[in-house]
Amino acid sequence: MTPSLHALFDAQRHASRAAPEVGLELRRDRLQRLRALLQQHGGALARAVQADFGVRSAPLTEIADMLLLRDGIAEALRALPRWMRPRPVRTPLTLQPARAWVQRQPLGVVGVMAPWNYPLLLALGPAATALAAGNRVMLKPSERTPHTSALMAELVAQRFAADEFCVVTGGVDVAAAFAALPFDHLFFTGSTAVGRQVAAAAAANLVPTTLELGGKSPCVVDASCRLAEAAPRIAHGKLLNAGQTCIAPDYVLAPAALHAPLAEALAQAVARLFPTIAGNPDYTALVDERQARRLARLLADAAGRGADVRVLGQDSADGRQMAPRLVLGATPDMALMQEEIFGPVLPVLACERAADAVRFINARPRPLALYWFGEDRAARDLLLQQTTSGGVTLNDTLVHIAHPRLPFGGVGDSGWGVSHGEAGFLRFTHEKAVLRQSRWSLGGLLHPPYGPRTERLLALLRRG
Repeated sequence: MTPSLHALFDAQRHASRAAPEVGLELRRDRLQRLRALLQQHGGALARAVQADFGVRSAPLTEIADMLLLRDGIAEALRALPRWMRPRPVRTPLTLQPARAWVQRQPLGVVGVMAPWNYPLLLALGPAATALAAGNRVMLKPSERTPHTSALMAELVAQRFAADEFCVVTGGVDVAAAFAALPFDHLFFTGSTAVGRQVAAAAAANLVPTTLELGGKSPCVVDASCRLAEAAPRIAHGKLLNAGQTCIAPDYVLAPAALHAPLAEALAQAVARLFPTIAGNPDYTALVDERQARRLARLLADAAGRGADVRVLGQDSADGRQMAPRLVLGATPDMALMQEEIFGPVLPVLACERAADAVRFINARPRPLALYWFGEDRAARDLLLQQTTSGGVTLNDTLVHIAHPRLPFGGVGDSGWGVSHGEAGFLRFTHEKAVLRQSRWSLGGLLHPPYGPRTERLLALLRRG
């Protein structure tokens, strides 16, 4: 696989250097081909995702993958003329009457390394943005979703030349070779641990990266919260895709007096969302047995340290449809508070005041997302002003990622760089500075030989 991998890269690099400028119509054509792929083969892609997970409903794939993909492509098609337009820049007096602008150009060849949890959105979303920015794209989807990855490779090859957009499949060895290619930009979505490895591989070639990583995204329930409204939204955000979501609420901080009513409200919300767990086609299975074993280890550690682990439903026989677990009495020393959970397990910790929540969050790596529920504006603003996270949703979970014009990305251990909308477009764009000098330029007045005239001119400029 590695020789063909290098051959594909070389073909894309050659093509990008042969035609560095990519016009509006070609960019639109590429996006329209990708949109047509989704429209024509959406059902087949959803079935491939279902085959990889074992249980993952077509409506969930339509909502969580396809809908956001279509929105992002539609936004790019609508806004491309504005995004591509050169941006004039005001010229200072010392350089008048020159004119200056920023010209937006494609970077060249963009690599995209995608995860398994949303195997369409997190693969084709960054690819679409990179194509909108005029780049050639090589996509490496996850080996843990082999059916989806193989079908994507087949469908993309039917609509795109290999030197334009291609999908490379394979295991960990292929992923390592992919990360080591000298791309013009490398976009990776995945865990923080693997993100460090990808960043190190890219750094060897001075390849700039965008890393969308995970992390422990807190959900702060303020004393002013309306639990009847908050609980269904927390439960939905936690259990979408069985918690296998990078921005799922990872743990809850709430005043101790709210723990019992919150637990009851969450249990009722889960029962409404998923009346049954085992055999329910709407409740996604864990992607594989490895994931199930990891979560079992975290829960055993929590129970061994005195946590009250409440099971909200019945697991499937193979354990892959894992019923939600509410972990009351969680403490920071537990393994599930040291690792990103990435499953249907929700620890609840005591936190009495907004200032306490700020201190708790700031003592840990900066999260990819932060959620706050309540009506107290002062408490809300304190959290917004005194904490740093990739993004925030107030009085709901997840939905900031669904806004096609909001930048999405991490900070610190949760990643760097952004995607979505114009911010994502610019991440895949070189903003080239251009200055056009006038024949009437006054710059010659500052050329040597220096003398009294130079001093008078400098004095005038200093006063300005």
